[in-house]
Amino acid sequence: MPGVGAPQPPGSIAAVLRYLTAGESHGQGLVIVVEGLPAGLPLVAEQVESELARRRLGYGRGPRMRFEEDRLTLIGGIRHGRTLGSPVALEVANSEWPKWTEEMSPAPGRTDKPLTAPRPGHADLAGMQKYGFDEVRNVLERASARETVARTAAGALAKAFLAELGISVVSHVVQIGPIVSKSAARPAPEDLPRVDASQVRCFDPEAEEAMVAEIKAAAKAGDSLGGVAEVVAYGVPVGLGSHVHWDRKLDGLLAQAYMSIQAVKAVEIGDGWEGAGRRGSEAHDAIFWDAEAGAYRRETNRCGGIEGGISIGEPIVARLAMKPLATLNRPVIKTVDVVTKEETVSFKERTDVTAVPAMAVVAETMTALVLAGEALRKFGGDSMPEVLRNHRAYLDSLR
Repeated sequence: MPGVGAPQPPGSIAAVLRYLTAGESHGQGLVIVVEGLPAGLPLVAEQVESELARRRLGYGRGPRMRFEEDRLTLIGGIRHGRTLGSPVALEVANSEWPKWTEEMSPAPGRTDKPLTAPRPGHADLAGMQKYGFDEVRNVLERASARETVARTAAGALAKAFLAELGISVVSHVVQIGPIVSKSAARPAPEDLPRVDASQVRCFDPEAEEAMVAEIKAAAKAGDSLGGVAEVVAYGVPVGLGSHVHWDRKLDGLLAQAYMSIQAVKAVEIGDGWEGAGRRGSEAHDAIFWDAEAGAYRRETNRCGGIEGGISIGEPIVARLAMKPLATLNRPVIKTVDVVTKEETVSFKERTDVTAVPAMAVVAETMTALVLAGEALRKFGGDSMPEVLRNHRAYLDSLR
């Protein structure tokens, strides 16, 4: 996928932090290149591996999570535990590659097991038509959410950079299927271990129990479930993003990043939909002067930490809605065989009942990548000491 940020129109400023992912779901592995990180950022493989492990969490995941291992190799851009300022290259090998060497071989040839019944709700048919393919495998391999492994690895680098600036990103699940958490509590950064310990990464124990029961019921029926995750970024300073250009608005950048996550169909910043039903006198966040802190504050945070495309210094809050997965353990959705044109049902690959807990972790990744890119644009610098000096000087100027 392309670099962080909205598509760049002619003449616009290119993204400061860029990343590219390559590889297929059942290919040899996934490759990630991240460009733009300053030199001197402390970084070790364990930081990336920890994030990759978090993506595998969640009740309702399929057997693939047990079979596949995320074997990470740091290839370039890091020496003796610190970035060099050059592009950082990583590889996550596919432990199941020996089973797919013939089917996914890059050498000339054809498969003897073509998939010709595209799945409704997936990229299958549209991808086949767009690229002129006569079977589904060429589409599903790249459209698969396995690609988010690469994004998570890139996001781990972004999180490491943000941590140096005192910025942290957490997520939690607030809905799975029809089960919605009634709790208004949001996890703080120190609560993340508790969230990850939850079977469904839910901060509300009562809702967690009901969510697990709903997943069990859907699994018994061979069906799938969607849901909603909330992402919160703490410590984001005033001034990331811009009101000046449409493609520099922080909420626009975040929305594009979130909507690029497989199966995400809706995004809400702050109170979003609920705020649309209020009167203006009840929808906005009153401003006051905090003399002790020497800073402007908001009495509420209905805007989700962003006004006019610019961060305001309050936590950034977003929610993402994920549709039920298109691949079912009991395929019943009607489709058409692209060769015979006869009615059939969609094929089955190994699948999850729900991947909402994993999607929440990927949403953290996308949040971190966008915020890191805008922080680099704002504070600049070729080395971490330079970035940190610029960051401190800016915060001092606000006081």
